[in-house]
Amino acid sequence: QVQLVESGGALVQIGDSLRLSCAASGLIFSKQTMGWFRQAPGKEREFVAAITSRPFYADSVKGRFTISRDNAKKTVLLQMNSLKPEDSALYYCAARPDYYNNDYYTPSEYNHWGQGTQVSVAS
Repeated sequence: QVQLVESGGALVQIGDSLRLSCAASGLIFSKQTMGWFRQAPGKEREFVAAITSRPFYADSVKGRFTISRDNAKKTVLLQMNSLKPEDSALYYCAARPDYYNNDYYTPSEYNHWGQGTQVSVAS
């Protein structure tokens, strides 16, 4: 049974940093593309970052967020710096096999999801 468990969400101030973590089990982690998505109230789930052997970022977070993975520990991290109020959302970890297409940006391309961790940036 595949499990993705996110942690690290919190209430922070503008400009603060936060690191999210996702622990995976029940899958061959090294053969997965791992992604982070977020969803704010009343909005669609949107791509934040993904990592295969290299990272991919949404334009809105490029230069502020860094995604990384540790295949031995089966974890993926999202380091978030210079946080803004518009970064407030429920952040989800997701997984999909590497052999899928190169669409890392669409939520429906991922077949495993965590429950999410809340990030709130106070203005």
